[in-house]
Amino acid sequence: MERRALVVAELQAGDVTVGERAVAVAMRAFVGPASQLLMVEWPARFWGLLCSTPQLLKPAGPGNWAPEVAHLATLAAGERLALLLRIGAGLDEAAASAVLGVDAEAYRQALAGACPLDAGGRPDAASWRALAEQVQARIRDLSPPRLQQLEQLRESVITGAMPSPSVPAAAAASTARKEDGRRRKPAGRRKQARPWTLRTWLLLCLPLLLLAMVALWWWRSHTVVGADPGSGGGLVDNGPVQVEPLPDDSTPAGPGEDPHAAADAAMLADPALALARDADFYAWYAAGGPMPVDESQPQPSRPEPAGAALETSDADE
Repeated sequence: MERRALVVAELQAGDVTVGERAVAVAMRAFVGPASQLLMVEWPARFWGLLCSTPQLLKPAGPGNWAPEVAHLATLAAGERLALLLRIGAGLDEAAASAVLGVDAEAYRQALAGACPLDAGGRPDAASWRALAEQVQARIRDLSPPRLQQLEQLRESVITGAMPSPSVPAAAAASTARKEDGRRRKPAGRRKQARPWTLRTWLLLCLPLLLLAMVALWWWRSHTVVGADPGSGGGLVDNGPVQVEPLPDDSTPAGPGEDPHAAADAAMLADPALALARDADFYAWYAAGGPMPVDESQPQPSRPEPAGAALETSDADE
């Protein structure tokens, strides 16, 4: 919208500088109430502020227009603004009449008065389309300096700085500030040191790690176990391991004999082994239990008590 506003203001005033001032005034006036409005209401509010600026309502100078848009110079200020809102801002009849603060009929009359006419005094549709294409081309093909001027206007609204009066002056001032900054830069100023990152630490530690690995390999390849006290503490090689057979003290066994038979016989003849075999019996006896009964042998009959015999006789009777 700011590109359209810049072109509309320029063509309405017939002066680039006046148009830039009108856009700057509208931007500054728009910032305050914008926070209280819905976003859908912003375009109408901005265009209303732009069209109400004195630079566009009553241009002070005669203006200067290029030949391809020379038809605009033949129009009154109100008719020219109504036409530019249609072919430049892209507003429809209802929106344009609301921006200008007039009813739809009054806007239609102003638009009809701004329409190009042919030799017979009738509306010239071809001239209308050609004029609209020229205006749209100006909006579409804004030069880089003009776009830079728009950015400066936008920044001036945010920061509160005064906008530059014109594009050449703004470009010259920007160049002068850059040159002045270069001249005033101290010669001995040092660049700010960058913080050491993990990559920097790794690049510094990697050579040290490789050096430590080489030193460890060299130490292990030149070091052996054992030291010669008479050599000043240096490490020496003890040579290969000495192997010597030991004498056999065992008695060789004869053919077919068990070399461990004598030891087994002595172990079986040990009295402690017999006691170990009857360990369960001796444990039971030490606990005071009754004598076990060998059921394989006939047991002697026990004599019955006298009372039990009498009871048996009485029962038989």
